[in-house]
Amino acid sequence: MNTPENVPRTPSPEPIEPRAPSPEPKISIVTPSFNQGKYLEKTILSVLGQDYPNLEYIIIDGGSSDDSVEIIRKYADRLAYWESEPDRGQSHAINKGFARASGEIFGWLNSDDWYHPGALRAVAEAFAANPEAGAVVGAGEMVDEVGKVLLTSARTSVTTASLYRWDEEYFWQPSCFFRQGVWNECGPLDENIHYAMDLDFWIKIAKKYEIKTIAASLTVNLSHSMAKTTKDVHKAIVDSSFVVLRHGGEICARLLLQGHFEKLYGEIAVIGQLHEKIAALNIEIEKYKYDMLMLNNEIADKVIRIEQYVSALDQKDKEISMILNSISWKITRPVRTAIDFIKQMIVKAI
Repeated sequence: MNTPENVPRTPSPEPIEPRAPSPEPKISIVTPSFNQGKYLEKTILSVLGQDYPNLEYIIIDGGSSDDSVEIIRKYADRLAYWESEPDRGQSHAINKGFARASGEIFGWLNSDDWYHPGALRAVAEAFAANPEAGAVVGAGEMVDEVGKVLLTSARTSVTTASLYRWDEEYFWQPSCFFRQGVWNECGPLDENIHYAMDLDFWIKIAKKYEIKTIAASLTVNLSHSMAKTTKDVHKAIVDSSFVVLRHGGEICARLLLQGHFEKLYGEIAVIGQLHEKIAALNIEIEKYKYDMLMLNNEIADKVIRIEQYVSALDQKDKEISMILNSISWKITRPVRTAIDFIKQMIVKAI
């Protein structure tokens, strides 16, 4: 029989040291900018206001002539790096920025877009929960300059096939983030592509890595008249089609171009119909002008006649005044009065 003294005792576990929370991965954000002083400060504040403790923010300005540099200098002490000098365009600026970046996660934010609060933390959590993912894509909105939401985008999946259909299954570029290793393997951006360089890069990623989508809305994409893809939308369509074609999506590229050409020719036909309507309206306008001219002539004739009548009346008035003022008229006035009296008496007698 075992006594308390000889019962084997389980060694007491050593006290567990509380584990320090794993540090947030460094996120490097690059903002390319050129003469976007009107929007730049809001972009900068949306990054610096993320309340994310491990942020590396880089701004590459292309030698702006507006107030962009003054705005950047206001926040220079919170930037990892910034410069303002001529470059070869947006792709070159982004490449220069990432060449200086040291984060584990990369993303670029154009100088007229901005992040929602908490966006970077949501991205870090998504990468931590999906270690196999090479990139993360969140939702986002497109707004106009008064803040009205024009479009929203929330993808459930991003694949090579869906990127080939970019015009139907789009997502906003600022809502995509990727690992540094992915950039090292799939980057840099092709500087010969000026509108669809992001699409080219996403397809390269999708061919080698999983792209994880999350429901969180991360960014706001601003639509304005001077935005490159707004004022040069036709160039963006051509650029995107050739990128898809180059990556093997010939069928999608062909269908895309066919669809846009059909739309273009349809609009040309509508324009032709409008020209016909305008021509018919011009004929009616000319007819109305002729009718108005005839009416004006008729009115002018009537005005002349009225003036003639008025002139004749004036002449008669003058003649009557002359008669009334003549000496003979005044002398014969008693006779006329007597005659009028006799006429009245005769009328009464009758």
